[in-house]
Amino acid sequence: MTLKAYQNTLRVTEDPRQTEYRLFGQVTGALIDAKTRQIKGGPLAETLDWNRTLWRTLAADCMDDRNALTQDVRAKIVSLSLWITKYSKQVTREGASLDPLIEINRTIMQGLQGAA
Repeated sequence: MTLKAYQNTLRVTEDPRQTEYRLFGQVTGALIDAKTRQIKGGPLAETLDWNRTLWRTLAADCMDDRNALTQDVRAKIVSLSLWITKYSKQVTREGASLDPLIEINRTIMQGLQGAA
């Protein structure tokens, strides 16, 4: 099966929660790898940017009035997205630990898995 056919199959069979879970798994795996291998510089910045992009996308979705989540949950996701952006700068500039970013992502994954 080609990659394109596989991706099309995923789109048809995977519900949005499964997609979010899979994406969080990929990003969190990259964060864990960066921590384990003590990656610095550009590769670390790319990993952090991938995580921020995921969170920015979630925040943008939460700002859409058509989003079915409660207003409270949507506000919390937006708040987390802002915190992740701010904290990611501390990781690159000050060498802060990746652990809080990993833990937040894992917590979200547990919630997505429990809701499925």
